[in-house]
Amino acid sequence: MNLTSQHTETARAFDSVAAEYDGERGNNALVQIMRAALWREMMRHVPRGARLLDIGCGTGIDAIYFAQQGYTVTATDASHGMVNQTRQRVARAELEKRVEVLHFGAHELERLDTQTFDAIYSDLGPLNCVADLRAVSHQCAAHLQPDGFLIFSVMGRFCPWEIVYYAARGDFHAARRRFSRGAVPVNLNDGIVWTRYYSPREFFKHFENEFQLVTYRALNLFLPPPYLIRWYERFRNPMTLLAALNATFDALPLLREGGDHFLMTLRKKA
Repeated sequence: MNLTSQHTETARAFDSVAAEYDGERGNNALVQIMRAALWREMMRHVPRGARLLDIGCGTGIDAIYFAQQGYTVTATDASHGMVNQTRQRVARAELEKRVEVLHFGAHELERLDTQTFDAIYSDLGPLNCVADLRAVSHQCAAHLQPDGFLIFSVMGRFCPWEIVYYAARGDFHAARRRFSRGAVPVNLNDGIVWTRYYSPREFFKHFENEFQLVTYRALNLFLPPPYLIRWYERFRNPMTLLAALNATFDALPLLREGGDHFLMTLRKKA
């Protein structure tokens, strides 16, 4: 399958879940923990009033949050369904003056023409669905103001929970899935999301020519991935302890290489 077909098939898969994505599938408690980490990172580095680009906005939860904090956001997504959900959320919040919603994917950022931003973010893995990250880096640099920030949360290559969970079920193919060097077909409803997994170092190599690394940390290293939300809800006391461990150790060398996702902050080179 060629890359255009992969992008199209991935967008259609997300179309099929857009109407229900704000529920357990796309915004359960484990997702919210990771989402909040990106919010804090943005607020730490980028002042209110700045102009942000959201790559892969999903149903618009991040865009609305940042608009409510005083930012101006251009939200983009390759999925018609997700774009429609975001536009509805913007209208309900009466934030049309602060949030612009555009329908195109991370591989089509040249469609921004001459627009520039103070920071660009992508939350919860949209960049895992892009074939050419060097092209994304080039376009981000072209549309970012001097010294602007990139803040990305990306699905990582080494997720201990996932390995143990699938190995215990005897599904060794799924347990090894993230170690593939190419795009992996991941089922979503009746569709396929073509997904590429990265270690933080592998991911940064695609951006190192135009950006410098500020920091990165693991997301949900000790906590389970979102599809194991039932475990999180059932064993709340142990999970509270694991969450505390995550907050304490997620930025340490070696440990920050793992987790369901990692959060990386980059700054445009002078």
